[in-house]
Amino acid sequence: MITANDLELRAGARVLLADVTLRVQPGDRIGLIGRNGAGKTTTLRVLAGEGDPHAGEVRSSSELGYLPQDPREGDLSVPAKDRVLSARGLDSLLRDMEKAQSAMSELVDPVARDRAIRRYGKLEERFAGLGGYAAESEAARICANLGLEARLFDLPLRNLSGGQRRRVELARILFAASDVGANGKSDTTLLLDEPTNHLDADSITWLRGFLQNHDGGLVVISHDVELLEAVVNKVWFLDATRGELDSYNMGWRRYVDARATDEQRRRRERANAEKKAAALMAQADKMRAKATKAVAAQNMARRAEKLVADLDEVRQDDKVAKIRFPAPATCGKTPLTAEGLSKSYGSLEVFSGVDLAIDRGSRVVVLGLNGAGKTTLLRLLAGQETADAGKVVPGYGFQLGYYAQEHETLDHEASVWHNIRHAAPDTPEQQLRTLLGSFLFSGEQLNQPAGTLSGGEKTRLALAGLVSSAANVLFLDEPTNNLDPASREQVLSALRSYTGAVVLVTHDPGAVEALAPERVILLPDGTEDHWSKDYLELVQLA
Repeated sequence: MITANDLELRAGARVLLADVTLRVQPGDRIGLIGRNGAGKTTTLRVLAGEGDPHAGEVRSSSELGYLPQDPREGDLSVPAKDRVLSARGLDSLLRDMEKAQSAMSELVDPVARDRAIRRYGKLEERFAGLGGYAAESEAARICANLGLEARLFDLPLRNLSGGQRRRVELARILFAASDVGANGKSDTTLLLDEPTNHLDADSITWLRGFLQNHDGGLVVISHDVELLEAVVNKVWFLDATRGELDSYNMGWRRYVDARATDEQRRRRERANAEKKAAALMAQADKMRAKATKAVAAQNMARRAEKLVADLDEVRQDDKVAKIRFPAPATCGKTPLTAEGLSKSYGSLEVFSGVDLAIDRGSRVVVLGLNGAGKTTLLRLLAGQETADAGKVVPGYGFQLGYYAQEHETLDHEASVWHNIRHAAPDTPEQQLRTLLGSFLFSGEQLNQPAGTLSGGEKTRLALAGLVSSAANVLFLDEPTNNLDPASREQVLSALRSYTGAVVLVTHDPGAVEALAPERVILLPDGTEDHWSKDYLELVQLA
């Protein structure tokens, strides 16, 4: 289905993969893993034909369903329903049928009306031949299972939140993949980059079941361990330190256990060999003092070196970004208030009459079902969007730090360096370079366009921009998305120690527990309540 031969991938001058051969066959459900920045997203883009390898070739003999981390839809005026149905070409047919139906009812001339009736009949016949009404119902079912309400179907994509648009893209891909051929099987290879981002717990459970039953090929990048454990039957480990990809023909749990056992063996063997080598070298040093034993000492030293050289390499622990949120600037007792905020997109009211007061050092979590307006509220508070009614009032000394889940605060055309320089124009250059180094950006990567970074790297760059500020109020929208476990723990540790105010939107219960919120805002009603652990279950559902 997908074959890659002699594949070499690079990010600038850095080699991600060299001379690698990959195969994705029907029934393969492959988990592509590795630390942030190892090249997982680049590998998936190249397999999808969305990027060119530095060397080698990629061939595909099947339909591909590719979900990037940051989908960039073309025409945002297209209704959500049409975008999903376009996966099987049904959207244009439905539009033509609607036009023909209107003509049938409006035309007075009998000849023209008969022509419209015949045209409608032909269109309906084609529509039925493609699965027609049953397929339309199937698309609606997939959307519902991904948390997309029917009231959103007729809205243009531009009126949906970033998370909703991403779910529309996932629904479109899965709708295409559910179309089986004459053999009763799907011939679509799914290439999914963090497919559980923006999904609630019920939708993730449904997605696991769908992927378990998908009989085409699948390559998935995910930090959702439960998804990997339930779905994958093969593992590709991308080793950033060696520029190699190791393939394991086993499920996730067996892979984790086997790798842990292998690492213990390597470390044990190295420790024993180094102990023996040290003893040999000590003996060789004693023998070198006697001229008659110089050759024997040299041979003994060579033997000691060979003992260590012949060992399997012990994998180095991946470097982790050192994330610390900024020391907050001095501010008044209440650095930000909002009064009567309301927002609608067309005829769809997102929320109305939301009041909020952010006190110095306060911790607030915003909860609500998908589509309730959590991201929209943060955008209004951050000045990224204008409310239909109400106002946001900055208090004395207010300094904003905003992390956007879709990385909108980054200039994707500009380099890593220009992005951080824009975020902190008055900070000395060497201080910024040191900061970027702590976030694992150095050397040639500073000149890399932000748009070519992986999702995890974009997250790190956006967080570095926050750290370079003196923000006393942070608006954080899904800050742990796309992060590997070690980097996620760094963000959670930074949340625990930050002394400024935080308003958090997240599906990650661990992030909420790290924040230790005092208050909760429930959307779309804007109800405010004291935080209690009873709300923790709602975090994943929302």
